[in-house]
Amino acid sequence: MTDTARTARAGVPERPTLDGLEESWARRWQEEGTYAFDRSKERKDVYAIDTPPPTVSGELHMGHVFSYTHTDTSARYQRMRGKAVFYPMGWDDNGLPTERRAQNVYGVRPDPALPYDPVWRPPAAPVDDAARRDPTPISRRNFIELCERLTVTDEQAFEALWRRLGLSVDWSLTYTTIGRIARTTSQRAFLRNLRRGEAYQSEAPTLWDVGFATAVAQAELEDRERPGAYHRLRFATADGRAVLIDTTRPELLPACVALVCHPDDERYADLVGGTVRSPLFDVEVPVYAHPLAEPGKGTGIAMVCTFGDLTDVTWWRELGLATRVVIGRDGRLLPEPPDGVPPQPYAALAGQTVNGARREIVGMLADAGDLIGEPRPVTHPVKFYERGDRPLEIVSTRQWYLRNGGRDEALRATLLGRGEELHWVPAHMKHRYDNWVGGLNGDWLVSRQRFFGVPVPVWYRLDDAGEPDWSHPLTPDESALPVDPSSDPAPGYDESQRGQPGGFIGDPDVLDTWATSSLTPQIVGGWETDPDLFARVFPMDLRPQGQEIIRTWLFDSVVRSHFEHGVLPWRDTVLSGWILDPDRKKMAKSKGNVVTPLALLEQHGSDAVRYWAASGKPGMDLAFDPAQIKVGRRLATKLLNASKFALGLGAADALRAPTTTPLDRAMLAELATVVTAAGAAFDSYDHTAALQVTEAFFWRFCDDYIELVKERAYGTGAAADSARAALASALSVQLRLFAPVLPYVTEEVWSWWRYGSVHRAPWPTTHEVARTIEGSGEPALLRLAGDALSQVRRAKSERKLSMKAEVPLAEALGPAALLEQLTLVADDLRAAGRIGKLDLLPDRAPELVRACALGRGAAAARRGGGGPAGHQPRRNRSPSRNATTEGPTSRVIAWSRYGIRCRVSSPALPSTIAPANIRKAPHQPVLRWIRSTRISCRVRPSSAPVSASRATARCRPRASG
Repeated sequence: MTDTARTARAGVPERPTLDGLEESWARRWQEEGTYAFDRSKERKDVYAIDTPPPTVSGELHMGHVFSYTHTDTSARYQRMRGKAVFYPMGWDDNGLPTERRAQNVYGVRPDPALPYDPVWRPPAAPVDDAARRDPTPISRRNFIELCERLTVTDEQAFEALWRRLGLSVDWSLTYTTIGRIARTTSQRAFLRNLRRGEAYQSEAPTLWDVGFATAVAQAELEDRERPGAYHRLRFATADGRAVLIDTTRPELLPACVALVCHPDDERYADLVGGTVRSPLFDVEVPVYAHPLAEPGKGTGIAMVCTFGDLTDVTWWRELGLATRVVIGRDGRLLPEPPDGVPPQPYAALAGQTVNGARREIVGMLADAGDLIGEPRPVTHPVKFYERGDRPLEIVSTRQWYLRNGGRDEALRATLLGRGEELHWVPAHMKHRYDNWVGGLNGDWLVSRQRFFGVPVPVWYRLDDAGEPDWSHPLTPDESALPVDPSSDPAPGYDESQRGQPGGFIGDPDVLDTWATSSLTPQIVGGWETDPDLFARVFPMDLRPQGQEIIRTWLFDSVVRSHFEHGVLPWRDTVLSGWILDPDRKKMAKSKGNVVTPLALLEQHGSDAVRYWAASGKPGMDLAFDPAQIKVGRRLATKLLNASKFALGLGAADALRAPTTTPLDRAMLAELATVVTAAGAAFDSYDHTAALQVTEAFFWRFCDDYIELVKERAYGTGAAADSARAALASALSVQLRLFAPVLPYVTEEVWSWWRYGSVHRAPWPTTHEVARTIEGSGEPALLRLAGDALSQVRRAKSERKLSMKAEVPLAEALGPAALLEQLTLVADDLRAAGRIGKLDLLPDRAPELVRACALGRGAAAARRGGGGPAGHQPRRNRSPSRNATTEGPTSRVIAWSRYGIRCRVSSPALPSTIAPANIRKAPHQPVLRWIRSTRISCRVRPSSAPVSASRATARCRPRASG
C-alpha cells in the first residue's frame, strides 16, 4: 500500500498540543477520502463490516463508545494490512422507540382514521407534560413524516459524535432502516419468504403489549418480579367432590377450558378423563394429564385458561382445547362472554380492566363461598415487553410469522449448525446462541400493529359481502417496491375500490424492526440493486454487536441469510461486554445510570477516551473509570513530546538508514517482537493485548532507550547516525502500532515528517524492522542496559540528587558473560548516567547481584562509602558536618536477590555480621564489602528474587553543594 495524497509535510511544531486535533483531522480525512471504500478490489482483498446501526431514539452513551471503538480498531488495522475496508454506518430509526420519542417530544398520537393533512405543522418541541397527557391526534401519514423529521435531527447529532470519536467510517455508505433502500430490501425478502413458504399468516394466541397496542415476539420478552396473590378456588365434580386449584389470575375464570394434573399424581388420577364444573359460571370443563403440570406447585392441579401465560398456550395447542377469549387488545375484558359462558355473572366483569375484574371476581367468589381462605401474597416473575411498562396479555390475533426452527426440528438443527460455522469472539458466547435456538417454542412473529415501520407488502381481496380473503394475499411485483398498502392500491385495482365489496383492503401492519435490521448486510451491500458491490462484500467478514441481542439481531440475521443465500452472512462475530457504573451495574438508559461521552471527549480528547475503551477485551465487562481516560491522555501527550524530541535530533532524515551499534540493534530487535505480538492480537480481535504490548514497549523506549542514546544522537559519526536511524525506524513503527487506537495523535505526528496518512500506511512487519538492522540484535541487551540505568537513576532519586548529578565511579558485579554484554552498551550507559568510571567486576558472584552505594563527595567515595544498590542514604543536613566523614556514618539500606537489609554502624564499632544467617554463598562478595564499611546486617529471605538477566552497579555520585 502506498501513501495517499502526497501533501507537504507539516514539520515539527514548536509547541505540540492535543487540543483541536479532532476538528482539523476529521475534516481533512473527509476531504481527502482517507477512509473511502475502494470498490475496485476483489473480494479477497476486501474486509467488510456489518456495522450495528444504533437506535436513533435519544443520546449515545459510553457503552456505545466502548463497543464502536473496538470495531474501529479492527477496521483501521485491516486497512493498514492492505484491505479495502467496507465500513458503513446505519441508523436504526424505525419502530417503537422512534414512535415513543416522537409522541413524547411533540405531544401527538397517530390515528389511522384521520385523513392526511398536508398543511399540518408540529408544535414547538419539546412540549410540556400537559400536552403529553392529552396528545393531539394526527393521521398516520402525518405521524410518519414527524418521525422522519425527528430522526434526521438525531442522526446528525449521532454522526457528529462518531466523527469526533474518530470512527473511520466511509460516510458515503450511510443508510437508515426506514429509508427507501431498506424498505425495498425488507419487503423483497419478505415476499420471497412468502413464496417459498417460509412466511405464513395465522390466527393464534399472541403476546400483546396493551400500552403499545402491538404484538410482541418471544425474543423481546423479559421477566420482571411483581407482587401478586394466590387465590384458592373450589371446582366441583358431578358428585359434589371439591377440587381446589391455586391461581394468581382469578379474573380468567370465565376463560377456563380445562384442568391439568401430572400423569403420575395419584391424587387426581381418578379425575383424568372426566369433567368438573367451574365456580360462579358452572361451566363444564374437562380434566387432562400433562407432564408440564407441577405436583408440588399449589394444589398440584392447574386451571388452563385462554390465555393466562405461555404454558396455557402449550396446553391449549397440545391438548386441542377449546378457545374462550375474554381479554381484548385494549387490556379490558370483552363486552360479551365467550361461547358457553352464561351472561350472568359475566356482565359484572365486562369492560373492566384486568385489575378491576380481578377485584370484582374475588368478591363474587367470596360471596359464593368458592374462595377458600384469604389470598396469599406472592412475588413472582411476570412477562413484559422489554420496552413496555405493563404486563403482557395473550390475545388471539391474526399475525405474520417467519419460520425459525421453533416448530421444525430439522430447521432447528440446521440453524444450530450455522452457529457451529460461525467464528465467535469470545468463544463462550456461542452457548447463548445454542441455548436460545434450542429453547425456541414457536416461530418468529414479524408483524406489528404500529405505524413507523416497513409496511407488510400485501393486500386482501374482499368478497361480495366485504369479507377479506386472508388465505390468498395479493402481492406486488418486486419492481414496484417499496409499497405502502395503506395508501397504494393493490395490483389490478384502483383507490376507489379500497374497502368496497369486491375490492380490496391493505394489510394495516408493519414488519418488526428486527425483520428489517436482520437484513443489514443486504441493505448496505446492494443486494439485487448493485450486484457488483454485493459480490465484493458478501458474505461479510465481521459482525460486531452486543451480547444481549444474540437472540434477536444475530440469530435473525442468520435465519434470513440461510433462507435467501444458503450461507452465513459473515465469517466472524465479536461480542462486546457491558459498561458498568461505580456500583458495578450495567449502564443502560432504562436504569438512568448512563454517562454521555461528549463532555469527556471535549475535556480529555478522543484518543484518551478511545484508550479507555480499548482497555476492555471483547465480551468482558469494563467499569467506567475516568482515571483510565486520564492515563490515555498522558500517553497521547507523551507520544507527542517523545516524537518531537526524536525528530529534533534529526531522526526524520535518517529513516531507513542502517543501525550499527549493539544497543540500537537490540531496541529494534525487541520492537520486531512487539510487531509480531500486536499483529497476532489484532488478528484475533484482541485489541487490548495489542495496545498493552505496544504501550509497554513505548514506555521502555522513552524511559530507557531515548535516555541511553540521546547524548550519542546529538553527536556526529557512524554511532550517531545509527542512533538517529534507530529512532526514526522505531518512531515510524510505533506510530503505526498505536494508530488503530490513537488515530488523532498518530496522524498529527505522522504529518510532521511523513507524506500521506498514517492510516493508509502499511502495517509494520518484522521484515521492515529487520532490514534496518546491520547484523543481528539481541532484545535482552536493551533490558540489561535499561535496568542498569534505572539503578543509577534510582540511587540519585533516593538521595534527592538531580539526574544530572555526576557519578565518579560505578561498579557492576555479576557473571562474566553478562558483564561482557554490558560492555556493549557501556558508552551509552556512562553517558546517560553521567558516570565517570564504570568498573565491571566479573565472576565476583555466581549469580547477579545489584548493588549501589552512595556517599557524599569524592572523598567519601575514596573512603569506601558505597553500598549495595537501591540504598536510601540519609544525608546529615547539619552544615557543620564534614562531607568527607558523612559517607560511612550515613544510613544505608540495601536490597539484593536475598533481601539483605543493612545499616551502617559507628566507624569505631566492629562488624556484627552473622554469617550463619546467610543461606547461600553468593552473599559473600557483598558481605566482604559490607565488612569493610563496618555495617551491621539482618538477613531476610526475599519473596521476589531478581531476574538473572539483571545486573546492578555500585555507585558513588558526587553530590552538589
